[in-house]
Amino acid sequence: MFAHFAWPAVRKTLRVAIALLTAVVLSAALLPPQHLAGAEPAKSENASTVVLEPRLTDEELSAGWISLFDGVTDYGWRAASKADWKVADGVISVTSGEQGLLHTTSQWADYVLKVDFRSTNNTNSGIFLRTPAVPTDPTKDCYELNIADATISKFPTGSLVGRTRADDVPFNADWQTYEVTVEGGHFQVLLNGKPVCDYTDEHPLTRGFIGLQYNAGKCEFRNIRIKPLGMRPLFNKKDLSGWKEFPNLPSKFTVTDHGEISLKNGKGQLETEARFADFVFQMEVISRGKHLNSGVFFRSIPGEYQNGYECQIQNGFKNEDRNQPEDCGTGGIYRRQNARRVMSDDFAWFGMTINATGNHMAAWVRGVQVSDFTDTRAPHDNPRSGLRTAAGTIILQGHDPTTDFLFRNLRAGEFPAAIAPRKE
Repeated sequence: MFAHFAWPAVRKTLRVAIALLTAVVLSAALLPPQHLAGAEPAKSENASTVVLEPRLTDEELSAGWISLFDGVTDYGWRAASKADWKVADGVISVTSGEQGLLHTTSQWADYVLKVDFRSTNNTNSGIFLRTPAVPTDPTKDCYELNIADATISKFPTGSLVGRTRADDVPFNADWQTYEVTVEGGHFQVLLNGKPVCDYTDEHPLTRGFIGLQYNAGKCEFRNIRIKPLGMRPLFNKKDLSGWKEFPNLPSKFTVTDHGEISLKNGKGQLETEARFADFVFQMEVISRGKHLNSGVFFRSIPGEYQNGYECQIQNGFKNEDRNQPEDCGTGGIYRRQNARRVMSDDFAWFGMTINATGNHMAAWVRGVQVSDFTDTRAPHDNPRSGLRTAAGTIILQGHDPTTDFLFRNLRAGEFPAAIAPRKE
């Protein structure tokens, strides 16, 4: 009798408990990924509600520029110490805390970097180039482009600390712009369009993160963008020299009169003869149908069918919400990390950039970073079974009979081998 009367109440209690548990799980799924492991996170908007838009012009995007800072979140950055890094109103700011860097999660080798910054007269900060997460000596394991008044540091704004000093750079409390060209051992710096530094390192560091420093005083940063250098064309716009088509499959690869690679039908693949391990790849692509599926495979095992990491191309999204990609979403690392937002549209050209170094991989679509993946699996020659860091081919995927894409301006640059910092 007791059980008979108690059972409806029990069932109601169970329904409430299940609903609460579901809400907790869904809330956890909507939280932004943690990029600041081991440190206090920068304060930024929840990834489930953020609206991202390209911050570069069409001309800049076509030239290969991408944004390292999306203006609203800390995505693609990691703090190496506990400082009060904040993101608000299109600005990254810091005022206090432990000395150290907020650095990119991706490494870079040769590039042009543009950064707007603003500082106070007691600020001692900097932009670190080819740096480890925790540098120890700017003359040995990184390059520190300083932000400091001459009364604060003997290496004032425009200087590479411990390497070369910029002269006649007065303090400026307004927003200023650095443009830094890093190519091999050659470093050229423009400050507000004027040359302030030209330095050559005969034994240069070859790659590393880009870091924003907190040392002392308030500093703000915005409009952080990069253009990779050392890129070589993978397609001559005339024929498919340098590429191999997988035999006996229905995909059709041709070259258009406008110098584009046309991909129709599927399954199939077009594979580079060249191989890349740590690299940057860029291209422009257009989907000529609704929610069509393709992808770019990289570090692929040469000659095998679609056996590599895949950067997805699929512009569909659910519930009229670009933060809910269909089938991983364009720029996602397929079966490993969904794109955080669908930035591209069908029937319109868009640019894609892939950066892979070691176990870290990231992709940008229309200049906005949409994936930030670290493969924590044990090393393995086969990327289906574990972490593959060996050089492999780049593949354009023919997915199914509806496939209809055009590709153009395909180019890639392989990073030089990392070298240990000097000890002397």
